[in-house]
Amino acid sequence: MKHSYFAIIILIILGTFSSNAQQDAQYTQYMYNTQVVNPAYAGSRDALSFGLLLRSQWVGLEGSPKTATFNASSPLGALANMGIGLSIVSEEIGPGTESNINVDYSYSIQTSDRSELSFGLKAGMSVLDIDFTKLNIYDINDPRFQNNIDNKIQPQIGAGVYYNTEKFYVGLSVPNFLTTQYYDPSSLTNISSSEVAAKRLHYFLIAGYVFDITDNLKFKPATMIKAVSGAPLQLDLSANFLINEKFTIGASYRLSAAMSGLLGFQASDQLFIGFAYDYQNTDIEYFSDGSYELMLRFELFKKPERVLTPRFF
Repeated sequence: MKHSYFAIIILIILGTFSSNAQQDAQYTQYMYNTQVVNPAYAGSRDALSFGLLLRSQWVGLEGSPKTATFNASSPLGALANMGIGLSIVSEEIGPGTESNINVDYSYSIQTSDRSELSFGLKAGMSVLDIDFTKLNIYDINDPRFQNNIDNKIQPQIGAGVYYNTEKFYVGLSVPNFLTTQYYDPSSLTNISSSEVAAKRLHYFLIAGYVFDITDNLKFKPATMIKAVSGAPLQLDLSANFLINEKFTIGASYRLSAAMSGLLGFQASDQLFIGFAYDYQNTDIEYFSDGSYELMLRFELFKKPERVLTPRFF
């Protein structure tokens, strides 16, 4: 199989079995996937909103990450200042699969006629499975790989704050405050499937602003900064243009990692389709064919003004 030895090295770098690297999934279309990292965004679109994002990273490299996210949110009935939602993230890296299922809640304060400040809570669980039989193990009797990890469940609780106007947004969040314990390779004396490496806190800062260039052209620069102890700071910068309230085209840059192209199409008042391609500007590009994302967003029961002038975030 293609580059299997290199894939195992990548697994170690990514932190599947080590706590020294960045661990949460990454997204190029983060500007459309806000609720997954910040629960304060739930309900902010004033509609019953569903989002699906599929990411295949480093295509052609055996064991490379594959991520699927689903989110749903809505204002909470007559309580216009509250929102509720559901976030599901499933990521597969080599022999390991981790699924996160969380309920999101937000409470908003109107700070002016055109701005609001929202506070959010996220609570749920993660489920980890690792099948060591999928690895090419040199020593099949190595005690570290004798017991698979099956349905290892850990609780999760996170929080976020999100401020937005009609043209600007900024948010700060920690999706999970709990230090999850995963596999610990240093424990060689009493290995069992319950032994697992610490997953550290991840901090997310997002921001963006929409400029009206003409009546039919909008420009939105945006950024996401992800910080986690023991890993380099991850900085994403993007620039997108919205043409005739229908077509989106843009580019993004991930510091010391990748350059990306983004396309989007507002197929109807309810449906938005997005696509992204990453070109790695690291040595990984020699072993893969880039990374791909597909994003779908479907919304019902929008307020009339949202249909006439769809929000660009």
